[in-house]
Amino acid sequence: MRWQPVDQGVRDVVLDVCRAVRGQGGRALLVGGCVRDSLLGRAPVDHDLEVYGVGPDRLEALLSARHVLDRTGRAFGVLKLRGAPVDVSLPRRESKAGLGHRGFLVQSDPDLTPQEAALRRDFTVNAIAFDPLTDELVDPVNGRGDLERRVLRRVSEHFAEDPLRVLRGMQLVARFELAADPQTVAACRSLGLEGLARERIFEEWRKLLLLGVRPSLGLGFLQQTGWLRFFPELAALVGCGQDPAWHPEGDVWIHTGLCLDVFAAGRLGDEREDLVVGLAVLCHDLGKPATTRLEKGQLRSPGHLEAGEAPTRALLARLTPQRDLVEQVVPLVREHSRPQELHRAAAGDAAIRRLAQRVGRIDRLVRVARADRLGRGDGAGPDFPAGDWLLERAAALDVRVSPPQPLILGRHLLGLGLEPGPGFKAILDDCYEAQVEGAIATVEEGLALASKLARRTRDAC
Repeated sequence: MRWQPVDQGVRDVVLDVCRAVRGQGGRALLVGGCVRDSLLGRAPVDHDLEVYGVGPDRLEALLSARHVLDRTGRAFGVLKLRGAPVDVSLPRRESKAGLGHRGFLVQSDPDLTPQEAALRRDFTVNAIAFDPLTDELVDPVNGRGDLERRVLRRVSEHFAEDPLRVLRGMQLVARFELAADPQTVAACRSLGLEGLARERIFEEWRKLLLLGVRPSLGLGFLQQTGWLRFFPELAALVGCGQDPAWHPEGDVWIHTGLCLDVFAAGRLGDEREDLVVGLAVLCHDLGKPATTRLEKGQLRSPGHLEAGEAPTRALLARLTPQRDLVEQVVPLVREHSRPQELHRAAAGDAAIRRLAQRVGRIDRLVRVARADRLGRGDGAGPDFPAGDWLLERAAALDVRVSPPQPLILGRHLLGLGLEPGPGFKAILDDCYEAQVEGAIATVEEGLALASKLARRTRDAC
């Protein structure tokens, strides 16, 4: 195996810890994702070291003599090296004591062997260890073989102790294009949510959207394991038909998976931007089950844009408490067909400004609309003329990444001698509406309009 971190300094830190542990009669092995990624030819960023044969107090003293430690994870048996993406821990024995991901009694046990520790892990592809000092792979459950065959397989019967592992499987399938073996699927089908914390559930969805190569495979895993029942807004998409002239790929569920794959292929690498757009793509057609009907022999979904808001809010409320994130996603769902509509109508500047008012960021909306257009299985190329047109027009109007900025503000009205009162906000709103409609384009024109509106207000009184 070729282990080559993205940073030489990290490599030096890992080797230093391994040598120090060996000097105390123990052994430190890289475990988990960094080994898996190295076997796939990817340079790992984060590194987990598991230490055998050295007790917790002696290990902490050994590390603190050489590195500055961040002890935030100490209660969980993890010592983090400050300034380096390296976590050091002891192998652990766990016993089920309650429901959910946190319902375990955890006890560090430095006397466990690497083979015994591997049997406590979730999937075989995550149960491979590597000795950086000897270049030896420790792979008691043949995780390397499963990785080469692209198989997702549970390590042991202990898998069923932690239901979060099902959602971890969802994102791993999408990230590494794996197929779950039948026994693993059966084990997942026997599990329930068990009161899993919302933040832990969201973390797996976040990885699906931000790291998945083919998120559609992750959705397929949810359906295969029966876990789609815990996300009823998504489950409703299965079997929701579409007009084959527009959607030859099949039902809304298949369409959503294809759209997510298009999104994944065009991620920007900006976590926040990709998360907002990814969630919007996931939710963009949630309004179709409630609105789809047969009209004159054709399946149509009139009003599905607006109808998508309620299920989007319901789904996201169960995934995350981040209200600001939800408020950024919802307008993209509600307006995702507008780029195509405006392009077809050769819409004017006012319509584009109004759209920017409603969605906040037109660049995000175009990404959602592009995924919607290309995720249809009809062999469409990567071009999306409506999106290119809208982005160009929005940039010219300076509303590509934000709504129109008001020309007339409160300070302008104060400068005209107006006093704050009931009519103050009305004048500001009228000036802004005139700006959006293109009736005013400069501060001077805005001041003239504000003066006129103020006189009209005084005369009315």
